[in-house]
Amino acid sequence: MTIDAESLACPVPIPEGARVILGHGSGGQLSNALMRDVIGPSIAAAAPGGPLNDAAVVDVAGARLAFTTDSFVVSPLRFPGGDIGELAVNGTINDLAMMGAQPLALSLAFVIEEGLPLEELSLIAASAARAAAAAGAQIVTGDTKVVGRGAADRLFVNTAGIGLVPDGVAPAADRARPGDAVILSGPIGLHGVAIMSVREGLEFEVEIASDTQSLGALVAAVLAVEPDVRVLRDPTRGGLSSALNEIAEASGVGMVLDEATVPVPEPVRAACEMLGLDPFHVANEGKCVAIVPAESADAVVAAMRSVPEGEGAVRIGTVVREHPGMVTIRTIVGSERIVDMLVGEQLPRIC
Repeated sequence: MTIDAESLACPVPIPEGARVILGHGSGGQLSNALMRDVIGPSIAAAAPGGPLNDAAVVDVAGARLAFTTDSFVVSPLRFPGGDIGELAVNGTINDLAMMGAQPLALSLAFVIEEGLPLEELSLIAASAARAAAAAGAQIVTGDTKVVGRGAADRLFVNTAGIGLVPDGVAPAADRARPGDAVILSGPIGLHGVAIMSVREGLEFEVEIASDTQSLGALVAAVLAVEPDVRVLRDPTRGGLSSALNEIAEASGVGMVLDEATVPVPEPVRAACEMLGLDPFHVANEGKCVAIVPAESADAVVAAMRSVPEGEGAVRIGTVVREHPGMVTIRTIVGSERIVDMLVGEQLPRIC
């Protein structure tokens, strides 16, 4: 009997990065690599350069308009504190708000899997409409597509939005400067843990609800006291750590945080300890990070606290010249550690 040597050889493994994996949707290092190495170079001829922000700002007939688009694939469709319709509208409005824009108009498109109950679809659409009305925006156009069973996991939602950016307002990821203050609008980790509790059937002494909410009023309050906000960012996928690392890299600065000031709710902390997660990596859907000149930090914190969306606002750190592109944190015990971006996928299908 003749044995073919090639038949005994181990198959060549697929190189890491040869195919899309769930981690590419994490909002962390793999997501950055996907944009930097695959998507970005492919669309470079049709895309302007510069830092990646939550939305683009374009000049139209003398007006500065922020424009953004997003897709939502959260599972389950309804969760403590919200549903995919509300989440989609709030998420799009928040991307506009992070450019200092007040929302004007949204699109809303549904990719519907065959078999989704019509009543459930109606409830989600109504939820989206209420969220838009509450934020002062209109849903002006949209689309529906229906796909076969198993092709869309019940429902995917795509949105786009435009908003008006006031004169003199230009927050961007590359504008942080040494000496600036890092401000967070409230406690982190609520959305990610709320989704996880439903998926895994976890029960806590206190129900953890998603923090999904529109941040338009919060940003308007901030701009009223400090129009020259350096950076605004909502720490969604990849959590607070990814948002701050992206800003540090884009601006070529370092950041030093104070662990004692970062608000992590006790139920979130307990859930993360039980599951081996880092609260800094857990997604949020209703929080804002603001980088502002140090002299206006107290006024910005007070402005955030003046609206319900920012009642828990606090200064959590400082932008520094040292270790550019890196975020560190002074721990409660006095040591200092690196706050790195999420590497893989902590919790897929979260927004």
